[in-house]
Amino acid sequence: KILKQNVSEAGNVNYDAIKKNWSSLRSYLQSLGENMPDDDWSKNEKIAYWMNAYNAMTIDLIIRNQPIGSIKDIDNPWKQSLWKLGGAMYNLDTIEHQILRKMEDPRIHFAINCASFSCPVLLNEAFTAHSVDTQLEALTKRFINDTQRNTITPQAITISKIFKWFSKDFKKNQSLIEFLNTYSTIKIQRNAKINYLDYNWELNN
Repeated sequence: KILKQNVSEAGNVNYDAIKKNWSSLRSYLQSLGENMPDDDWSKNEKIAYWMNAYNAMTIDLIIRNQPIGSIKDIDNPWKQSLWKLGGAMYNLDTIEHQILRKMEDPRIHFAINCASFSCPVLLNEAFTAHSVDTQLEALTKRFINDTQRNTITPQAITISKIFKWFSKDFKKNQSLIEFLNTYSTIKIQRNAKINYLDYNWELNN
């Protein structure tokens, strides 16, 4: 409900409106803390839970620090352990690097949002175990073919720094270009020249 009401199709977030009803977001985060994944949960249930947690915490972090023009205006934004899940305090770094990346699905990088223009857009619906695979496929295809965030031609590509920062995740069983070609509407040649775009950290509001 929070995402549907306050996030546009283009992924722009109305932080002011969420702040006016901040208690809804807080109670959602509290409910996550009271219903943590256990060993009986499927991989899809766990991945949906942790991606929802990451995105909700990012929104909460921005609201706690308003007014700001960028998440990078916050001191160590990804290392602030502000949210209690179960008996432990969590930060965004732990969820991304210690939990989600260890699930070995590189598509997570297009689903978790860093509240910035160059990030993949924030989906305006929650992830669910039933839909998460379809949601991840759609978000990955959308990001790779988004001409504001990547420029792709057969001979040369200028792509998001996400592909540089997390290159290990995309190259697990293939080359980066093979990964991109799985989703790109333009077929990239194997020897295409690769450049990376500057990252725009401006707030996605």
